[in-house]
Amino acid sequence: MDTPTAILANAAAALRESPFDDISYRSLGDAVGVSERTVYRHFPTRSHLLEGVAGWIESAEFPLPPFVTIPQFQDASRARFLAFDSSPAFAFVCARAASISPTGESEATFFTRALVAMLATNHPSVNERDLRRVAATLRYFASAHFWARMRTGFDMSAPEISDVFDRTVVQALSGLPTLSRTSR
Repeated sequence: MDTPTAILANAAAALRESPFDDISYRSLGDAVGVSERTVYRHFPTRSHLLEGVAGWIESAEFPLPPFVTIPQFQDASRARFLAFDSSPAFAFVCARAASISPTGESEATFFTRALVAMLATNHPSVNERDLRRVAATLRYFASAHFWARMRTGFDMSAPEISDVFDRTVVQALSGLPTLSRTSR
C-alpha cells in the first residue's frame, strides 16, 4: 500500500474511535510508520486530509455500483442511502467533506462524467450545458451531503430519503429541454 493510501486507511480506522478533529497528523504518521512531516506533505491542510479520507471512505465503504440507465442509477443511490444509514459516522464524514471548499482536482470526477454520459445516452437531444446542470442536480441528491441534511434536518430514514430522491430525479428529468446539441 502506498503512503497516502495507508494514511487515509489509518485515518478512516481512527474515525471508528475518535472524531475527525481529534485525529492528529502525528498519530497518523506513527500508525503508518512515517514522520508527521510526511503526512503533511501528502495532506497539507486538514481540509485536504478530510477530503482524502472522505474519498477513501466513499470508495471503500459506499461504492456506487455501475449504472447506465436512470433506473440503475436510482437503484444504486437507494442502496447507498441504506449503506449511509448503516454507517452514519462515516457518511457524516463524507457529508462534511462535501461541504468544505474543494481542494482537489478542478476536473469533473468520474461520477460526474458517468452521470453526464448516462444522461446524454438517455436524452441525446439535450445540449451539453443542460446535461451538466441536470447531472449536478442528480449528483447532489445522490450524495452523503443530501442524506445527512435529510437525516438530521428532517429525521428521515434511508427509505424516506430515497423517496425524496426518486421524486427529485423525476422532476429534474421532466425539465430537460429538447434542444439539439447543435443549436446551443
